[in-house]
Amino acid sequence: MAVTHEERMQKKKAVIDEKIAGAQEERGVLLINTGNGKGKSSAAFGVVARALGHGLKVGVVQFVKGRSDTGEEAFFRQQANVAWHVGGEGFTWETQDKERDAKAAQAAWEVACGHLNNPDIGLVVLDEMTYAFKYGWLDLDSVIAKLLARPLMQHVIITGRAAPEALREAADTVSDIGNEKHAFKAGIKAMPGLDW
Repeated sequence: MAVTHEERMQKKKAVIDEKIAGAQEERGVLLINTGNGKGKSSAAFGVVARALGHGLKVGVVQFVKGRSDTGEEAFFRQQANVAWHVGGEGFTWETQDKERDAKAAQAAWEVACGHLNNPDIGLVVLDEMTYAFKYGWLDLDSVIAKLLARPLMQHVIITGRAAPEALREAADTVSDIGNEKHAFKAGIKAMPGLDW
């Protein structure tokens, strides 16, 4: 006898309902968007919009991006509940100055620590922070300790390629975004409104 669609959906609903009933802890979540694919920061900024829709205050600190003409910054700076900080000096292959990049990352981390100390901020986005570990600009252990000591209900999203294993282990959610195909590799220029 074949199982009907309705029977399959009833079984599925029972499984999902049981999982929902079991997930009752309420606290802030540490989320990592990593991987070689496009969309790590864009996904984080989508959550910024979601958080604002629920009345949360948001702090955004960008660790690498040095440009301040992006569409997301132009939009979110207009929102009353967003503190936006561009802390980077630009991509490392552009600056070619390790000491200057390290100082910029450390200054950005100080701004981030201000957000991580503030229980009024419901979401902190640390955009492209993983590069600060790759290049040795920040101490991973002390950053993880600070992240774990943040206010109980505060959410944090960290973006960037090659998130270190210790950071992944400390996180509640890790999304590894892959790269199947990218327009840039076909010679298509980065476009405003889509890429920045």
